[in-house]
Amino acid sequence: MTEWFRAHPYIAYLIIFVLITYVYNKVFKMRKLPILKEAVVYLLLGVGAFMLLLFQLGALPIIPSLAVAVALMLMVRIRYFFQERTNRK
Repeated sequence: MTEWFRAHPYIAYLIIFVLITYVYNKVFKMRKLPILKEAVVYLLLGVGAFMLLLFQLGALPIIPSLAVAVALMLMVRIRYFFQERTNRK
């Protein structure tokens, strides 16, 4: 899988950017920012995604690690959903 990401760096960059954007929006975003500040945040996320891409193209498993983090976040959201539904009954 790592070899495929090395052969397709644009797709790997896009995947990394989407995953870190999801993590940012679900964990760190507290309130709606003005549009210019929001643009700066996403620009910095893009720069960070490029740095993580360099690590991914090196030897570190960045994309699988981010995928595990997002999967765990989704599991927590599902758990909270069922817990809230149970408490309503």
